[in-house]
Formats: sequence, C-alpha cells, structure tokens
Amino acid sequence: MERHEMEAFLTLAEELHFRRTSERLGLAQGRVSQTIQKLERRIGAPLFERTSRKVSLTPVGEKLRDDLLPAYQQVQRAVADAAAAARGTRDVLRVGYSSPMAAGLVLKAADRLAARCPGAEVRIQEIQLSDPLGPIRSGQVHLQITELPVEEPDLAVGPALIAEDRRILVHHEHPFARAGAVTLEDLATTTLITFTGAIPSYWREYHSPCRTPSGLPIPQLVAGYWQEALAMVGAGKGVTFASARAEQYYARPDTVWLPFPDLPRFEYAPIWPRMSTAPLVRPFLRAVVEEAPRLAAHSLSR
Repeated sequence: MERHEMEAFLTLAEELHFRRTSERLGLAQGRVSQTIQKLERRIGAPLFERTSRKVSLTPVGEKLRDDLLPAYQQVQRAVADAAAAARGTRDVLRVGYSSPMAAGLVLKAADRLAARCPGAEVRIQEIQLSDPLGPIRSGQVHLQITELPVEEPDLAVGPALIAEDRRILVHHEHPFARAGAVTLEDLATTTLITFTGAIPSYWREYHSPCRTPSGLPIPQLVAGYWQEALAMVGAGKGVTFASARAEQYYARPDTVWLPFPDLPRFEYAPIWPRMSTAPLVRPFLRAVVEEAPRLAAHSLSR
C-alpha cells in the first residue's frame, strides 16, 4: 500500500467527506476519488458507502482503518522523533487527550514545561473513544488526559483536573427537548448512542448504562467516533451524553443540550503506565496540575 493511498484512505475515514479530504491533502477531489477506487479494486471490496448525502465506512473499511491507523501513526512518530533528534531536541513527551477541554489544558501545561525544561518538546494526539487505552499501552503516548473511571492495574491515575456537569444531547424535535427534565428512567423510551471498540465494560456501564434504576432495558445504538454520534443525534437516531463545556465546540442547530443530573459529572484525569521511564512524565504532571486551578500539586504524591 503506497503512502498516498494510505493518507487518502485514513483522511477520508476521518472526515467522511471528499471535499474536506481533498482540502486537507491539497489534492483535487477527483484524484482522491480515483485513489480510493484503485484501493478498493485492489482489496476487492468497497471501503466506503457513498450517497448524495453522506459518506460512511463499510465493515471492510472499518477493519482496514482500525488495523492501519496505529501503524501509520507509529511511522509518523518515528519520522518526527528522528527530525527532533536532528534538531538537537533533548526530550519528547507525547501526550494524548480525549476532549477539547483537555487539549487546551495540555497545551498550557506544555508551555509551562517548556519554560522550565528548555529543549523539551510536547506533542499532542487525540485519543478516540473507541480505543481509550490502546495508545498509552502501545507506547504511542507517554501520558494522556482522559475520562474517568480508569481502573487498570498497569496504569497510574492522577487527580481529576477537569470536572464538568453532564448534558444529554437530543434532536431538537425529540420529546425530551420539550420535557421539563430528563431522568435515567426516561432513557427506556428512547435509544442511547454509545461507542463500540476496546472500551472497558465498567467504563461503558458508568457512562452508558444498559438499564434504568427500575430495571428497564435502555435501547442502545453504537457509534465508532464522537463525530458519528453527533451526526446520529442530529439525524434523530437517538440521544447521547457529553460534558457541558463541550457545547462550545460541538453545538449544532439540530441538537439540544439538556441538563442530566442523574449520572455523575464528567471528570478528566492524567493516566500513565506505572512502569513508565519517560523522563518528562513527572515534570509534565506537575505543570498540568498547576494549570488546573482546582487542584494542588501535592496530589501527585499519592
């Protein structure tokens, strides 16, 4: 598989839109389409379903994306690390994040770290909800800021840096949009959009329970990525959850964000491998705690 084919496929798998893909790659839209068609002929199956209204991955396309993306990212990191070494950069810390709020915090902490450790470099990477722990276990990132709970024996968990009230996202014509309040019991009357992938069962149940407190089943529909869940809500396929501040980044005219106090707030905390030897992990942890005004630096010693 040639590099330009890999880049075209992975970019289209992320954007699910040929025009945006062509703009990101700096190629003509027809060239992107020809590249994908050539790849599909070689594989022997469609990778995308195309209609006049949307582009979506086929099951074969999803498998290729999931298998190909980690290898592609590893190659990118290897080249970037070699370039950093050529520039004389002493240390590189790769930090993952799973939300825009966490990304902002990471970038501020990176600036603080750079002031203290000249020559240090922090690179950030978005962590997909479909594989929240895979990148840190594979070494793609040294540390990440992610949603709690995380209860894994091989991973250390730092203090909660961000705490956000929970919102339920519904189509603007959904009956919930006209209700005074929405409860866990109400979820039995709709479809809850959750996420598929390598997600711990305790995390899935914490954020997307299968039953109401009275025991009624909650119908569920799965999405692979956050943008897919947003699109499904906007199409009236179901409801999903997000933190309150996420509305600043993901507001849509077809979606209403409603308070949902029946489930805990979203909390984001740093996690890192217990056996980590990356030299910048501890200095970065101190920096990120200092940038989170709710917390004191001594929490890191726990």
